[in-house]
Amino acid sequence: MKLSELTRRGWLKAAGIASGAAFLGATSATDEAQADFVTKGNAKYGKKYDGSDVNPCIFKEGEILRPAMSVPKVSETDVLVVGGGPAGCCAAISAARAGVKVTLVERYNHFGGLATGGLVLIILGHWTKNQKGEKVQVLQGIGEEMMQRLEKLPNGIVNRRHGVNPTIDAEVYKYLLVQMITEANIDVYLHSWATEAIIDDSPDPKTGNPVVKGVVIQTKTGPQAILAKQIIDTTGDGDVFATCGAAYDRRLYNIGLPYRLGNLDRAKPAPGAKRPRFLGDLTPVSGVRWVNMGGPDADGVDVKELSRLELQHRKRIWEQYMEVKNTPGYEDVYLMETAPQLGVRITRVIEGTEELTLAGAKSGKKFDSCVGVGGAWGGDHIGWQVPYGCLISKNVENILTAGRSICGSPDMSDLLRVIPNCWVTGHSAGAAAAVAVQDNCSARDVNLEKVRTLLRQQKAYLG
Repeated sequence: MKLSELTRRGWLKAAGIASGAAFLGATSATDEAQADFVTKGNAKYGKKYDGSDVNPCIFKEGEILRPAMSVPKVSETDVLVVGGGPAGCCAAISAARAGVKVTLVERYNHFGGLATGGLVLIILGHWTKNQKGEKVQVLQGIGEEMMQRLEKLPNGIVNRRHGVNPTIDAEVYKYLLVQMITEANIDVYLHSWATEAIIDDSPDPKTGNPVVKGVVIQTKTGPQAILAKQIIDTTGDGDVFATCGAAYDRRLYNIGLPYRLGNLDRAKPAPGAKRPRFLGDLTPVSGVRWVNMGGPDADGVDVKELSRLELQHRKRIWEQYMEVKNTPGYEDVYLMETAPQLGVRITRVIEGTEELTLAGAKSGKKFDSCVGVGGAWGGDHIGWQVPYGCLISKNVENILTAGRSICGSPDMSDLLRVIPNCWVTGHSAGAAAAVAVQDNCSARDVNLEKVRTLLRQQKAYLG
């Protein structure tokens, strides 16, 4: 029977599509073209597997053994950025704009990290004071470009006034990042979790250190390998440098779970009534506010602890929401969204060749290797220089890091992890990786004057 002779329901049944009405209604293809699509799809993907191609772990004498296996190589690139959060996106865009081939790997289905999936919507920490006591925005370059472009999009950003910490919308920022990453022709792997680094069989002849050659990612079709000349770990948790032998510190820090409330523009509190707690802060969308959560100090790379906190925080969010909703005048308020990504703030911090400290930041310590300038929460002290040595491993070659995992003392955590400073260090790492590729040298030996020249060309602020 021809497809044109089938009823719509019969075709859906024959094609094995249980809920295809929305898809079919959205397409302008003819029935014959749809049938051709199904036929070709079955020919390509309808292959049966007998299980002979798998290589599972073996349980033997009480131990679980992982057999040796060859990992298929899916890509080679100049710069591989692992982690598509604020730092990773800036790193990838910076390197790509410098003219090298860039691949970006992200475990979620979107970019932006905690700025989007974590609903950490405030742009905090990009102001400082100069010697005259005047406020200066030290965040420039790609991060500033992102905010300017958000201003041109509906409900993208609010409070973009001098000296004020603006708030962004997560969905608009997700879209903008897709736009900027595709504009830069960056090769993308979403839904891909980096599991381990690939180390060269021979150590670096100059330093004797291990040399990172790429990363293994876990996908729905199994492990795959991406080789690269330079790797930037912007996973936030140091997922790559922790598997290649790099020295690092592991720290406990607050883990929370932000959320958003809707319909607050319909709230009509009675005169003199007590304002409910947990109303959160302004967002670019009318009637929507976001609520942050501090949370306890915990280990953000312990899966049992993460699971416990997810359950605990979701119960707590519901209690807070009900407290608002049960307040007279706030009956129409609803729980709009809980962050799909747990608010892990600090976990692994690389041991670099230079370290940032809070005392040094507040005193304006200078570094000959400066590749960026960070800001303060309230713009209450002068900007702190970012030394290149806090982005590189002290004992592994060809790997950089950026964002909250750069080398800094525990008291620097609140400055290193905020979004604008992640933009800054990501931009610096991307530029350095690009120059290292172009000069065919290791990240450790990169010409910093060339890096600074590239950063200035990309409108970064270096003081």
